[in-house]
Amino acid sequence: MTIRWGFLGAGSIARSSVGPAVRSAPGHTLHAVAARDERRAAALRPARIYRRYEQLLEDPEVDAVYVCLHNRAHRVRVGAALRHGKHVLCEKPLGLTADEVAAMTAEATAARRLLVEAAWNRWHPRTRAAETLLTAGAVGRVEQVVTRFHGASPAPGNYRREAALGGGALWDVGCYAVAGALSALSWQQPTNVTATMTCWDGGDADLATRARLDFGATTVVHLVAALDGRDEQFLEVRGDAGVLRLLRPAFTAGTAPATLQLTLGGAAPRVIEYPATDPYRLMVEAFGAAARGENAWLVPLAESSAVATTIDAVRAAGLAPDQAPGRRHPGPVAHS
Repeated sequence: MTIRWGFLGAGSIARSSVGPAVRSAPGHTLHAVAARDERRAAALRPARIYRRYEQLLEDPEVDAVYVCLHNRAHRVRVGAALRHGKHVLCEKPLGLTADEVAAMTAEATAARRLLVEAAWNRWHPRTRAAETLLTAGAVGRVEQVVTRFHGASPAPGNYRREAALGGGALWDVGCYAVAGALSALSWQQPTNVTATMTCWDGGDADLATRARLDFGATTVVHLVAALDGRDEQFLEVRGDAGVLRLLRPAFTAGTAPATLQLTLGGAAPRVIEYPATDPYRLMVEAFGAAARGENAWLVPLAESSAVATTIDAVRAAGLAPDQAPGRRHPGPVAHS
């Protein structure tokens, strides 16, 4: 069975990564793209181009939909695709709140269709190995996690600068850092959160968010998510029996080789190397296998929900009490 894909949106991630992954994966084809810009849609080389999203969803030859629109659109477009009987792969963050993720999860269950967050780095062999090591207790009881993602600074006018469209560092790159921390802590939720959020001048989305997450009295996470152009990614998990580090880039190695550093007890650090691979294609292939009814690992919706719940808590701690999402907040402010 060939999985016939329909893309809602033709942004940079679709053109540079997911589109090529679909074209290169055996048993997959890019059937249709719906986008406001027909030239960008044509660059993906689909069999059909639609001007309206609803036209694509009504196409009976589309088996699976990839949602790659701005973050605020995810909730509505995912729900529409599920109601049309499509399996759905949605860009991260799946939802802007845990309530949105819960609603989409319920819709997928009712429709009996797949819904998966396209957190593509989770399919990378290094990420899978790190999660396996941590789950097995390789570093012992986790005492501290340092997780940070400094990403590219978006140009003025980019939706990432607009909170009304789901922009901001915490939603854009913070989901990687939060997932990295929670994977080390069995996807538990913090017992206390303090945070500061700094916004762009004249904007209402966060340029940078810094947070401390406490997990009981003995475990702490220090988290940074920023769109400041520094291009720095780091994850360190320190336990009472060792330390695991994902060095630059900790989360978005893409198709480049990657390394994991593991230090146990007083031994010298052990560096584990992972050859170049395409995690986008691994994601597409796993999604397709699951759509065909085969066994395949997918990012569990429960883990997407856990990430959204933690981001909710960080935002609540970092926003001033009188400010609602979408309003300007001059930051930094802190609340526990």
